[in-house]
Order: sequence, then C-alpha cells, then structure tokens
Amino acid sequence: MLYAILAYHVEEVVVSWTPDQDTNVMANLHEIHERLTADGQMGPAARLGGTKGAFTLRGPGAGVIIDGPFAETKEQLLGFYVVDCATREAAIAVARDLRKVNPSAVYEIRPVQLFLPGAAKEATHALSDHVRGNS
Repeated sequence: MLYAILAYHVEEVVVSWTPDQDTNVMANLHEIHERLTADGQMGPAARLGGTKGAFTLRGPGAGVIIDGPFAETKEQLLGFYVVDCATREAAIAVARDLRKVNPSAVYEIRPVQLFLPGAAKEATHALSDHVRGNS
C-alpha cells in the first residue's frame, strides 16, 4: 500500500537553520531515502518552496485565489514522501525514522489510493498493488 508522509514544521525554524544545520538534516534524511530506495519503498519526495510563494484556491464556482498557505496553523506543510509499505505499522516506522533525524518536524501519515477517472475502485487498488510489484 502506498502511504503519503506529510512533513509539517514551523517554517521560521527551518529558515533560521544555518547552511551547515540544513545540510546536516538533509544528509541524515538522505540516508533514510537511500535505505528506502534500496528496499524498493521510496516513491516521490519533495521539499516544498516557502509558504510566501503559496496560494490557495477556495470558494464556490471559479473560486478565489488567496495568497499564502492553505491552513492557519503553527506548522506548515513543507514537504512530503510517498512510501510503499505493506502495513500501517511499517509506514509509522518510516515516519519515526524521519523524525529521529528531524525531531522538531511533525509527520502526518495517510494512505494513498490511486485515482483513475472512469476506472472502478477495484482497478485503482489493483494498480496500487502493481506499483508495489505484487502483480
């Protein structure tokens, strides 16, 4: 099953890191990325740009564009991972590994279901299994 691990952090903390601190955190995270890649579990991952460049579309009809992050919260969504784990517990273990090297981050873990317009729900689950190599 695919799981999205969403990385939340207080943006001011992250941007206050010295280049050496930032490099150290990213290097430690990269070690986990390499292990997950070797195990065939690593999907897309990204560090998102600053929330000052974010904007939100909300409201009825064509909606309204609002500058800024989409949530009013202390932490902002700053990045995400998609990992392929057999169980919920395995996905939690990956998030705990990430937190060990970035302890001030908050990680939200959510199952991902692939969506194919016009395809039955069973087909999207079968595709998720195929992505995992269980075809």
